[in-house]
Amino acid sequence: MSRINTNIPSLIGRRILTQQNEQLNVSLERLSTGLRINTGKDDPAGLIASEKLRSEGVAIKSAIGNIARAINVVSVAEAGLVEVNRLLTDLEDLVDRSANESGISTDERAANQLQIDAILSSINRIANSTEFQGRKLLSGDLGYNLSGVNNTSLAGVQVYAAKVPNDAFRSVVVEVTGSAQLAQLNYSGATVGTAGVTLEIQGALGTDTVSFAANAAISAVAFAINQTTNVTGVTASAAGTSLVFNSSKYGSSQFVSVRALDGTFAVTGGDSGSNKDYGRDATVTINGTVATTDGLRASARNANLSIDLDLSAAFGTLAGSSSSETFQILGGGANFQIAPRVTLAGLENIGVASISSGNLGNSTVGYLSSLASGQANQLSSGNYQAAQDIVRAAQDQISTLRGRLGAFQKNTLETTANALNVTLENTTAAESAIRDTDFAQQTSDLTRSQILVQSATNVLRLANTSPQNVLALLG
Repeated sequence: MSRINTNIPSLIGRRILTQQNEQLNVSLERLSTGLRINTGKDDPAGLIASEKLRSEGVAIKSAIGNIARAINVVSVAEAGLVEVNRLLTDLEDLVDRSANESGISTDERAANQLQIDAILSSINRIANSTEFQGRKLLSGDLGYNLSGVNNTSLAGVQVYAAKVPNDAFRSVVVEVTGSAQLAQLNYSGATVGTAGVTLEIQGALGTDTVSFAANAAISAVAFAINQTTNVTGVTASAAGTSLVFNSSKYGSSQFVSVRALDGTFAVTGGDSGSNKDYGRDATVTINGTVATTDGLRASARNANLSIDLDLSAAFGTLAGSSSSETFQILGGGANFQIAPRVTLAGLENIGVASISSGNLGNSTVGYLSSLASGQANQLSSGNYQAAQDIVRAAQDQISTLRGRLGAFQKNTLETTANALNVTLENTTAAESAIRDTDFAQQTSDLTRSQILVQSATNVLRLANTSPQNVLALLG
C-alpha cells in the first residue's frame, strides 16, 4: 500500500468490529434477560405472536382463578345445606315419634313442639347467615328474578340455571300440547246390587278393602272410598247412577284398581278392558323443546335454561293454542365467568333459592313454616301425615340443591379448570418457544462473537499499522 490518507483496510476492519460487537451485545442481552425477543427489532412477527399468546395466558390464569373462587362459594353454600339436611332429619324424627299418640304424653308432645320450633328457627338462621364476602348465599339473593308468572296456571316455578344477556331478559314460553289425566274407572248403577259386595281398592299409595251391604247406594260407596284416600290414593264421586273412581294425583305413575273380592261389581274404562287404569302425564313444550313431565310437573334442561314447573290442574289439563303461558327471567342467580373470553357463552350460573322455612315445601303439600307453634300443622293439630309429607318435600329440595351444587362443582367448574390448566401449559409453551432464549444456542453464539470480536480487533490493529510501511520509501 502506497496511500496513507485513506486506510481502506482499517475502515473495513472497524465496520466488521462494530458488527461483531453488536452481535456480542445481543448475545449478552439475551443471556442476561433469558428472552430471545427483547425489542421489536429482534423479531417483529415473533413479538406480535408472543404478545398475543401472553395475553391469552393471562386470561386463562384469570379464568382458573375465577373457578377457584366459584368453588369456594359453592363449598360454603353446601356447608350450610349439610346442616339443614341434618336438622330436617331430626325434624322428621320428632314428627314420627309424636304421631305415636298413645305412646307419648301431652307434655312430651309439647316438648317435641318446642324442639320443632327451635329447628325451624335454626333453619332460618342458617338461611340468613351463610355468607361469602358479605354475599348471602342461601337467603334467596342468588335466586332468579321472574316477571309475568301467572300463578293460576303455574303453581310453582323453580329456575336452576339460566343464561340471561346483560341488560336484557330471557322469555320462557310454556305450552301444554297434551292434557294430563287422572286414572279413572266408572261404575253404572244406583246401588251395588242385591247381593252386597266386598271391594279391593288399590292406588299408588296402597290397598284397602271395603264391604257394602245389599243395595248400598253408590253415594255410600263414594263416602267410604274417600275416607281411605290417604291410604290408597283413590277418590270417588257419585252423581245419579254414575260412580267415578279417580286417582288423587295426575300422571302415569298413578293408577286405580277396583276388584270385587265377593259379589259382582263391574267397572269400565280400564286399560285394555281391565279393572285397572293408569293416569297420563301432561305433554309440555318449554321454548319449543319437549319437556320431561311427571303428571303436572314439567322440566327442561339445556345449555341455556334449567327449569322445573308445577302446572295447575286447570292449565295442565288443557291442550291447544289457548293453553300457553309466557313469563320472563330478568336475571339473578350465581354467575361465574369461567372462560378466558368474557362472553355469555363463558358465563356459567346456578340458582340458589331461599331455604328458609317459608320456602321449603311446596304449594301442594304445604310449607315447613306450617309446623311451627300456632300454625296449621303444629303437632297438636294431629296432621302428622301432612307434616311428614312437608318435611320429606323439604328434604328432597335440600338434597336436590346439594346434588346440583355438587354436579356444578364437579362437572362444570373442576372439569373446566382441568381443561384450562392444559390449555395454559400449551399456551405458555408456545410463547416460550417464540420468546425465550435457547441458552445452548446462545452460549455458542456468545463464544463465536467473542472470538470474532478478538479477531476483528487484531485485524484492525494490523490494518492501522500497515501504512507505516510507507516510511521505508522515505529512507
